[in-house]
Amino acid sequence: MKTAVEDIPEPDRVPGAPHPRHTRRVIGQDDAIAAFADAARGGRLHHAWLLTGPRGVGKATLAWSIARWLLSGAESANLSVDPDAPEARRVTAMSEPRLQLIRRPWDDKTGRLRAEITVDEIRRLLSFFHLSSAEGGRRVAIIDAADDMNVAAANALLKVLEEPPADALILMIAHQPARLLPTIRSRCRTLRLSPLKPQQMAGILSGMGIDEDAEALAALSDGSVGEALRLAGQGGLDRYQDLVDLFAGLPRLDRLAAAKFAEGATGRAGADGDPFDLTITILDRFLTRMARAGLMGAPLPQAARGEGALMARLSPDDHAARIWAEAQARLSARARTGRAVNLDPAALVMDMVLELAQLPPAASAPPSRG
Repeated sequence: MKTAVEDIPEPDRVPGAPHPRHTRRVIGQDDAIAAFADAARGGRLHHAWLLTGPRGVGKATLAWSIARWLLSGAESANLSVDPDAPEARRVTAMSEPRLQLIRRPWDDKTGRLRAEITVDEIRRLLSFFHLSSAEGGRRVAIIDAADDMNVAAANALLKVLEEPPADALILMIAHQPARLLPTIRSRCRTLRLSPLKPQQMAGILSGMGIDEDAEALAALSDGSVGEALRLAGQGGLDRYQDLVDLFAGLPRLDRLAAAKFAEGATGRAGADGDPFDLTITILDRFLTRMARAGLMGAPLPQAARGEGALMARLSPDDHAARIWAEAQARLSARARTGRAVNLDPAALVMDMVLELAQLPPAASAPPSRG
């Protein structure tokens, strides 16, 4: 049975937060805004832009702001547009004929979002540029996220970038630009967005009614409002606390607790998020923070009770940091492959936890006595 459009989750929206097209203001990214506005107003508008930076710092919000600004013909230096302008209203409603959004598609056969942006989506982009060219004027495409493209899709997009259509602008959001083809990156101008400062994070979260531990959310989200909202909406802080508690007993691992944590990765993705994706994010953040603590030679601001002591014990120096960093890269790739081929989430997560428990820093560290 075909899924109703209103029931299909949006892969480019953070669960619990409005879609970026509904957000009117980009916060804390004045340099990126100024760089784009100066290029556009100075007649130096490149045909393809790569918006990079950590997840949730405003890349998609900036892309939608750029689209509204260009298609409405506004001239403000801060990309602001009258929300009642016809073009702005059509962009928000996703009914603007000069705008095309490319994102992971829904698969009615499996009843879930595809794991990748497929070549069919890029072919749809080609059709958009071809059919809309007859109407003239500026046309804008947003790809969210470009690092979700599979190989065939990336090669198809490269052909578009090599011979860009007239008056076309492609805005590519990339959380991990290193995963893109070097030939794609070389044909784009990059706008780098930075993590938000703690004060900015606290103000935004408070304004959105988030009453969880703002300091812990800021630490775990690494200055990303989008990640903070996702973690708050999906119980991410509790999941992270469970992981810290699980590893606090190393080198002895509580198998029952590990199995319970792994089971938390199961369940269907929905409007509230994807349990598997959340669990992989939690594991990834744990490993990244462990590696960073070792490089800094001191624990980071805590995102969970007891995390500081665990960092000091399991990642005391550069050598341990390298082990955790290598594990992060290896397990991140394994998780992506597992999701693509629909491996059992609980089994995959359990294997990852067991592997981490055997790493030299974890296996040789005595259990905490505190």
